[in-house]
Amino acid sequence: MEKKWFTISVYSENNVGLLNRISGIFLKRHINIESLNVSKSEINNVSKFTIVTYITEDWARRIVGQIEKQIEVIKAFYHTDEETIYQESALFKIASHLLFDERQIQNIIKESNSQIVTVSRDFFVLAKSGKRSEIDEMYQQLQPYGIMQFVRSGRIAVSKAEMQISALLQEFHSLKQ
Repeated sequence: MEKKWFTISVYSENNVGLLNRISGIFLKRHINIESLNVSKSEINNVSKFTIVTYITEDWARRIVGQIEKQIEVIKAFYHTDEETIYQESALFKIASHLLFDERQIQNIIKESNSQIVTVSRDFFVLAKSGKRSEIDEMYQQLQPYGIMQFVRSGRIAVSKAEMQISALLQEFHSLKQ
């Protein structure tokens, strides 16, 4: 079976220690987590983990099964990149003089659809949202000018297909009350 990128979505109660146990599932199998994001979901008091990994579909199915055995986990899903709409965000800190002295920097900002977040005497900060490849491309373009700091978020994603999780979460939420 061929390896590909999978986005694993985990809906759970917001309890201390769950992240540790979920990451342990990957650790035991020597599977690298490429990206991880945790946020609230569309239902109150339910968190959503978005995990990106490069594995076979068989391993994705097994890992989702193991994650669902955790008591706090309501439901877990896996999707390929083609089945999701996803983005990442990045911040680039660059020396301020380059914004005014290097015309190419202004072209990179315009062509990449990035935004200037702040400008100070010593530096300016660019924000870029998009696919990983778009952020990587912008990084490559800015690198020759010197990047003072760089940070990238984990992937955030929604599935293209309708997921029945909302009905499941509503039912779960009403049972907890």
